Amino acid sequence: MLERKLGRRAGGRRALLRSVVTALFKHGRITTTEIKAKEVRSTAEHLITLAKRGDLHARRLVAAELTEPETVQKLFAEIAPKFANRPGGYTRIMKVGPRRGDAAPMAIIELVQ
Repeated sequence: MLERKLGRRAGGRRALLRSVVTALFKHGRITTTEIKAKEVRSTAEHLITLAKRGDLHARRLVAAELTEPETVQKLFAEIAPKFANRPGGYTRIMKVGPRRGDAAPMAIIELVQ
């Protein structure tokens, strides 16, 4: 799978994705650029699938990716049980038009209810 570079080196790109995925799980819905939303989707869906397993190893793998321990707890206690019977497709991306300052295409990424 081809990973988008997002105009950053590897460390900055990983830090960006970790913080945006943490914000998504914390708030349930965030607004970002379309390209970042598409990258965040794959990481978020993988972490939800791990959280559905619920074992200690999965918890440690998720904790290594998210930046806040409270968000790890929320993912395992609230978010993963909601998707227990769903085989995939935990997020939705909706395009909202260009950003005012630089006309970058924006999107809302949210967890499916």
